[in-house]
Amino acid sequence: MEFVVVIPARFASTRLPGKPLANIVGKPMVQHVYEAAKQSGAKAVYIATDHERVYEAAKTFTDHVLMTRDSHQSGTERLAEVVELLSLHDDTIIVNVQGDEPLLASENVTQVAKLLHESDAPMATLSVDILDVEEVFNPNAVKVVADAKRNALYFSRASIPFQRDSMLNLDKAKINLSAFSRHVGIYAYRAGFIKQYLALPVSPLELLESLEQLRVLYHGYAIKVAKAQFPVHAGVDTPEDLERVIAFLQQ
Repeated sequence: MEFVVVIPARFASTRLPGKPLANIVGKPMVQHVYEAAKQSGAKAVYIATDHERVYEAAKTFTDHVLMTRDSHQSGTERLAEVVELLSLHDDTIIVNVQGDEPLLASENVTQVAKLLHESDAPMATLSVDILDVEEVFNPNAVKVVADAKRNALYFSRASIPFQRDSMLNLDKAKINLSAFSRHVGIYAYRAGFIKQYLALPVSPLELLESLEQLRVLYHGYAIKVAKAQFPVHAGVDTPEDLERVIAFLQQ
């Protein structure tokens, strides 16, 4: 099985400007992500950025850096440009890894690539168990429900599946957490489908939920989902998140 990893690394960030270059125990954040991705067995790992400073920093540890346009409205659009720049075959498996996950488990990258390789779906992704009842009600934690064949039925910021008896009575103590799964933002695509995706009309569901992946389900395509085999750490969005990651690695 061969696959390629692409790490989008945008310089702009409302809560943490210059996020890819944030110093984490002597290395920029994007280097931590790159080095973890390299351990996945990928044929190649590319960093795709829209900023000269990130480009120059990445060039100090890899030649696989691509300058992409700064006008992209989504990570998928940036990924499509990478497919074009590298002239990737339509059957190439691409794993999209977020550039703000310095604690990335390389095994999860391998897992999602294998999940797609062994299916006929155009996309695959991972999930984790929800262990805290408050996360069930947190709209920033995207929940996913899958069918018996591990195809995603729906992704939502709402509490799905809704547990009628306990939730109608707002009895958090009786909520069965084993029924809930949180989506993890790592995707595997077949390169040809990325172009197809961008040609699909925007769906009302993705606008309502602000979740890109709902466009895929809305138009009848499958997304394979599996539980991540290794721990998934939260990404870095704020200075507080950055401090947490630094403290974790220093320990």
